[in-house]
Amino acid sequence: MQFDKALPGSASMETGAKSHGTRTLSAVNRLRELIVTGKLKPGQRISERSLLEEEKELSRTPLREALKILGSEGLVEITPNRGAFVTKLSMSHIDSAMEVLIGLENIAATASCARITETELAEIASLHAAMIESAEDGNLLLYFQINQQIHQLIVDGAHNPALSRIYRAESLHIKRYRYVGNIEDTRWRNALAEHGQILEALFRRDGLLLRELLRAHHSKGWEVTRALVEAELR
Repeated sequence: MQFDKALPGSASMETGAKSHGTRTLSAVNRLRELIVTGKLKPGQRISERSLLEEEKELSRTPLREALKILGSEGLVEITPNRGAFVTKLSMSHIDSAMEVLIGLENIAATASCARITETELAEIASLHAAMIESAEDGNLLLYFQINQQIHQLIVDGAHNPALSRIYRAESLHIKRYRYVGNIEDTRWRNALAEHGQILEALFRRDGLLLRELLRAHHSKGWEVTRALVEAELR
């Protein structure tokens, strides 16, 4: 008995499923962008009607699925009979999350220098060049997205799935608050120079130096960002 023959209509069903999945992913990415850039503010109720009117590329079902996905990431809180709200974290919560992220990068530094592949290093180098270009173009959102991706790939270079998973989850949870710090132009430019040093240490596979550079990088960045976040939360 053969089972390799497609069932009637299965091709169109598969195409429809892929298209539906693509629309949901687009909705997730757009909503995440609105939250990270502060167009949807912490604590704000997310009005489906308003979003569908303002964001013409969105449709109702992908939007609702996107809200559930962002809920699992911690960016959105969905309350029965009240709707969806942008998650608003306390300063102590954000401080704790940053402490965890810095600790995880410290753990990853020496392991990544020992285990990262040449292909992975080349990808990070390519992203670093793209990050510089986005800064020169004044594209803050793209700069931030690439910056975050580089840090994730440094952690991924340790080839420790548990470490990568926890780091990714915590990064998503406080992404809006980390983005705020990049609004400060001086910090934005200084971070580029620091990333150059980080990249050099990674390519030299100097784990101890990389760990210290990452710690200093985050300490300087969080000093600026924390003051801006506190002002936003008042």
